[in-house]
Amino acid sequence: MSRNNLICGVDEAGRGPLAGPVFAAAVILDSGSAIAGLADSKKLTARKRELLAREIKSRAVAWAVASATVEEIDTLNILRASLLAMRRAVEALAVEPSQVLVDGLHCPELCRPVRAIVKGDDTVAAISAASILAKVARDALMLELHQRYPQYRFDLHKGYPTALHLAALREHGVSAVHRRSFAPVKQVTGPGGLPSLRQEVFGPQKHRQEKP
Repeated sequence: MSRNNLICGVDEAGRGPLAGPVFAAAVILDSGSAIAGLADSKKLTARKRELLAREIKSRAVAWAVASATVEEIDTLNILRASLLAMRRAVEALAVEPSQVLVDGLHCPELCRPVRAIVKGDDTVAAISAASILAKVARDALMLELHQRYPQYRFDLHKGYPTALHLAALREHGVSAVHRRSFAPVKQVTGPGGLPSLRQEVFGPQKHRQEKP
């Protein structure tokens, strides 16, 4: 593959949840070796995402996953934190792309050509691959957080504002991994709200791998 034609797909996972970091992935696929079954991660089963994630990691020219912390989400807002995670993912790639294609309406600030594509996770293979890696990485972290905070049942809803999650917030208060700038969490921490749990530090994560 020509170094002048390395297209990187980028997508995020976790803008809507009330807890946990937001994740992003960047993937450069081998144009000569298509991966069957790539699609928007939300349209795939968890098992299918896991299988595809393994294949993407083993066959991609390069891939990287990064995140923005809950503290960064609360400080910057969720959109800016998502773009920050995207930038971190692209910058963590071991191979520099010639162009970056991002799912959605907004682009992170990068020192290379970048373009946003609405519904790109459905139409661009590299973006679909990125959506899968970001989703799998975030879901894995939420399962880890479930071990630390079993009362919230992050294993079932991954931090999204389900009835079960909202009921747990009202009963147990706010944990260190909840996004305090989000309205349903604010309602718990506001006047008359239940006390929050002890603060813990939870920093950004970055992972990457590339073909030899």
